[in-house]
Amino acid sequence: MLPIVIKTATEKDTSLIKNLSWQTFFDTFHQQNSREDMELFLKSNFNQNAVHAEIADPNNTFLLAYLKKEAVGHAKLSEGENPEGLSGVNAIEISRIYSVKEKIGSGIGKTLMEKSFEVARKKDKEVVWLGVWENNQRAIQFYRRFGFEKFGEHVFMLGNDKQNDWLMKKRLTELL
Repeated sequence: MLPIVIKTATEKDTSLIKNLSWQTFFDTFHQQNSREDMELFLKSNFNQNAVHAEIADPNNTFLLAYLKKEAVGHAKLSEGENPEGLSGVNAIEISRIYSVKEKIGSGIGKTLMEKSFEVARKKDKEVVWLGVWENNQRAIQFYRRFGFEKFGEHVFMLGNDKQNDWLMKKRLTELL
């Protein structure tokens, strides 16, 4: 198996992250959602300006996964306001973690997750949390394998479609 290399992204990677985000999100969700809602979401969230602003925000850390010299996945970690159920906890969100469709199952997600935990520990975080669409059973099972457990729910707007996301967390420290 080829080694997966993880690099921290910079503003120079804006176009690459924009393209990866668009491609991986579309590939993952287009079959379960309307074309109109997908287009609205992608155009408003994964345009050059929006992605550049996310990368420039010091509260975000972007990780890029490479096989050989090909970018095959990415993750976005966000430090900010915690959801209900984690108030007062020193936590970080994995707000994106995706692999290109053709490479799913080759260890990219696992490597990105492990690197995300490493980043969280270096930032002295107690908990890593994320939101996952309740209908994305493949992702839910993936997160459970890493010890994530459901602690709440929230609405995620995909275009004009209100969807229900599960909130899942994993403790990085022994006690909270």
